[in-house]
Amino acid sequence: MLWNTLVLALRSIQRNLLRSFLTVLGIVIGVSAVITMVTLGRGATEAVQTQIASLGTNLLMIRPGQRMGPGGGGATAPPFKDSDADLIASQISGIAAVAPEARAAVTLVAGGQNWSSSVVGSTNAWLQTGNWTLAAGRPFTDSELRAGAAVCIIGTTIQRQLYGGADPVGQSLRVKQMPCQIIGLFKPKGQGSFGNDQDEVVLMPLKTLQRRVTGNTNVGTLLVSMDPASDPARIKSGLAELLREMRKLSAGDDDNFNVLDTQQLADTLSGTTRVMTMLLGAVAAVSLLVGGIGVMNIMLVSVTERTREIGLRLAIGALEREVLLQFLIEAVVLASLGGLIGVLLATGASALLAQLMKVPYVFQPGINLLSFVFAAGIGVLFGYFPARRAARMDPIEALRHE
Repeated sequence: MLWNTLVLALRSIQRNLLRSFLTVLGIVIGVSAVITMVTLGRGATEAVQTQIASLGTNLLMIRPGQRMGPGGGGATAPPFKDSDADLIASQISGIAAVAPEARAAVTLVAGGQNWSSSVVGSTNAWLQTGNWTLAAGRPFTDSELRAGAAVCIIGTTIQRQLYGGADPVGQSLRVKQMPCQIIGLFKPKGQGSFGNDQDEVVLMPLKTLQRRVTGNTNVGTLLVSMDPASDPARIKSGLAELLREMRKLSAGDDDNFNVLDTQQLADTLSGTTRVMTMLLGAVAAVSLLVGGIGVMNIMLVSVTERTREIGLRLAIGALEREVLLQFLIEAVVLASLGGLIGVLLATGASALLAQLMKVPYVFQPGINLLSFVFAAGIGVLFGYFPARRAARMDPIEALRHE
């Protein structure tokens, strides 16, 4: 009986292909919109987490002032000293590496080409805190760090702009007015979490930058990489106490430094993208609801058009549940077909849009299956009322229908 009912339902759909297509179209748009929005949102969340992770592993960024950003330092916030990094490393347990960092805007010149950029002064610990690895060359030696030697390591953007992609190791680079020998090349890291090009970097020993570029001993940032097994809350609390002592702050003084935990930043940004994904998915789900209403509308029209057919079936012995099942199956088949096409369309659209938006494409079986099941449920929900109306017709009145 079920097979015969299914065959009758499919024949009815086949007789009205255009109307069936228009009915399915609403479900297709709804399902594909929901899946595409959720998939792209998940990809954006992963992109944010990856970009934040590229800043460093379990990284704390300590800067002068009460807040990050322009004006955050204030007039009374003194800069750090390079000895502060050694003191933090020796006093706080659970820390993998501490790197002092100073920066300066300079003009780089090599082989008749010039490029305006910034140069970083630090130690080899800077590579560990920022998850940097070398594609060629070597890190600084202890003697180069102590003496402030004129050596540097560059990123791939500097390599491309000044050396045309050729191997720069061993070549000379003029930083401001200082000739500097390139001893290493970083592996590329790509775009940062704030839209900056992380590969546009020149690293030199801190003392070299201080003596020959900036002319002072200021350290703008302390980068602290925590051990993965350590307690971040304990380390941040210990850092705050130590920094207050180092900077001679009394009990009533406000902190003249701030600590940014990149993991908290990643969690905040990821939470924001997840909320946006949920909102976009909810908006897209409205179109799926509209598609379900379209299914009900078409099924009601179909019942009206086929009143004499329904009356004839009931008159020759068809049971009410058989008529109900026939129209219900028609609605479910239409909705399920729309759900299947919507899943396939969303897969291609998500992959294409993820490539255009430069976010990872993350296939999620859960949302695809849920959307398909929801589409089938739409068919049951919105197809039941027209099916019940057909099943409860009076055979005599149905046969009189013109």
